[in-house]
Order: sequence, then C-alpha cells, then structure tokens
Amino acid sequence: MLTSEQVMKALASVKDPELGKDVVTLGMIQGVEVDGGKVTFTLNLTTPACPLRARLEESAKAAVGGVPGVTKVEMKTAAVVYATRDTTQTDVLKGVKNVIAIASGKGGVGKSTISVNLAVALAMSGAKVGILDADVYGPNVPHMMGVEGRDAEVKDELIVPPVAHGVKIASLGFFYKGETPVIWRGPLVAGAVRQLLTQVDWGELDYLVCDLPPGTGDSALTLAQTVPLSGAVIVTTPQEAALSIAAKALAMFRRLDVPILGVVENMSYFVCPHCGERTHVFSSGGGRRVATEENVDFLGEIPLVASVREQSDAGVPVVIAAPHSPEAAVFKDFAFRAAGMVSIVAFAKMKK
Repeated sequence: MLTSEQVMKALASVKDPELGKDVVTLGMIQGVEVDGGKVTFTLNLTTPACPLRARLEESAKAAVGGVPGVTKVEMKTAAVVYATRDTTQTDVLKGVKNVIAIASGKGGVGKSTISVNLAVALAMSGAKVGILDADVYGPNVPHMMGVEGRDAEVKDELIVPPVAHGVKIASLGFFYKGETPVIWRGPLVAGAVRQLLTQVDWGELDYLVCDLPPGTGDSALTLAQTVPLSGAVIVTTPQEAALSIAAKALAMFRRLDVPILGVVENMSYFVCPHCGERTHVFSSGGGRRVATEENVDFLGEIPLVASVREQSDAGVPVVIAAPHSPEAAVFKDFAFRAAGMVSIVAFAKMKK
C-alpha cells in the first residue's frame, strides 16, 4: 500500500535551487495525507515572493506523481517567511522578521522609486510589508505612496503608520510639511532615524524596506547599528560616476557586516513609447559589471519609462497602477529576486 513515508522520500529528491537543500529537510512540506491512490500535501515556500515558485511546484508534483500507486496529486502552496533576526530576543522592531536597506552612493539614481515598488510588489505577493523613509533630507515616500499631507497618528506613545497599497509607511515627511527644510547636523539625523525605528507601531511584518538617503553617512550607520539588517540592495545607474560611488556604498555595508543582497541598475535603458526601441542613454552593463567585480548578485535592469515617473507622481507605484505592463514585470522580477536573497541569508543564519 502507498504510504506517507514513500511520498516524503519522493519529495526529498526535490531541491530548492537557491537554498541548496531538499524541501523535506527545509521543512517546506506539511500535511501529507494518503487516501488510496490520492495524495494531498502543502508546499510552504520561504517567501510568497518566491522567484522559483512555478519550478518548485512542478517539481514537487512530478516527484509525488511518479511514486508507484499514486493516481492523483493535490498540492496546496503557502508561504512561511524565513526570518533573518530573532524577533523574540529584541525590543527593537520586535515583530519584524527581515529589514532590507535600499542604498546608493549618490543621489538621483531613483532609489525611492526602487524602494516603493519593491515594497508594494512584496505586499502584492501576500507578504506583510512596511516601508521606512529614512531619507531625512528628502522624504518623498509619502508622495510616491499617495499619503502626502496626512497627519501622524499617535497611540499609546507610538506612531501608528498609515497604510497604502497594502504597505505600512513611516516617514519624517509626516512631521515636516510643505517646503520646510530639514537643516540638521549628524546627531539629529541619527536620532530621527532611531525614533522611526523604535517609536513606530510596525506590528508583525515579513519585510521592512528602508529607503536610505544617498551616501555613507549617519542614516545608514544608525540603521545598521540599531537593528540587525537582513541585507542591503545597492542601487546604481549605468554611468561610470554612479558605479564608482555605488561600489563605495557596497564596501561600507560590508565593513558593517551587513550582507549584500545584490546590485540593481536603474535607468538602464530608455524605451521609445512610439516604436519600442531601446536606447542606452547612460551607457549599459555597468551595474552587472560592478556586481561581477564585487562578487554579489545582479538583481536586474530597470528601464527608464515615463509611466514609472507619472505613476510615482500620482501616488500609485507602477506595479499596482499598471500591473501587467513590461516595466511592472521588471520591478516584480527584481522584488522576487531580492526576496529570494533574503531567504538565502535567513537560511544561512539558521544553520549556524
């Protein structure tokens, strides 16, 4: 007779290509039931934004379907996000499993656009997501997320973050309205970032995306020293000036023992809205070259498309405003790659 042990043995032949272990060892299989020739089970992915979801689902079904005596396979797919930090042993971001820093060496590379589309794409996949706008000098995440002008609500001495597009949002922009400039020295910047980390009621989150100001100054240092980071994504554009500075930002996070999730290249090419032809306005291949030289993953090339800017200005990131567009597909692919890298970091920490 067909047994659950036979099913589990078959599933043990299915490996997660990113984590390098089989799905049984990783604890990704639950609820195996055998009823005659019918087998039912649940495949728990390490993130709902799994970049290899279809491949794993097909492999798991095929493995079970190949067991002698199996006539029908019913598989459910769920997700249990791996955590890179022990949320039971800290009072800072207690319910947050993973903290992702989005950084760049210089301004003007579209870091905030990358951040908001990453956060929303992860939320659309089913993850619990927040975004921290730690760019104290230019907090534009509220504008891009369509919550600009809202007053910050405080309850039980904690800031209650507004929610837009399924993402919780905290930003200094909620406290400094209009054209009010932020003229602060380093200690005040560090204090503001620390307050946004510790005095916001984030609740339970799978991912907290942190949009950092450009450079290697107080905000980045405070974030890395206040809370263990799952990793950093380095944003660059293709031209040489941006690439050399991006490498410096990458080196800073390495010195702080922060894992590098990878490099993403923004404004990689311009797509003509009339003929669809690609033009490499700022050169090409630079981001991939930096990733190769620094021995980190290359997470994707984001095109320079007018609709991305238009949707950001309208407060609706392109992944939700035009979810079936080519540019949204590129952002989603980047988000899934980043989530996969976080799972790799989490698994490495679990083995220690």
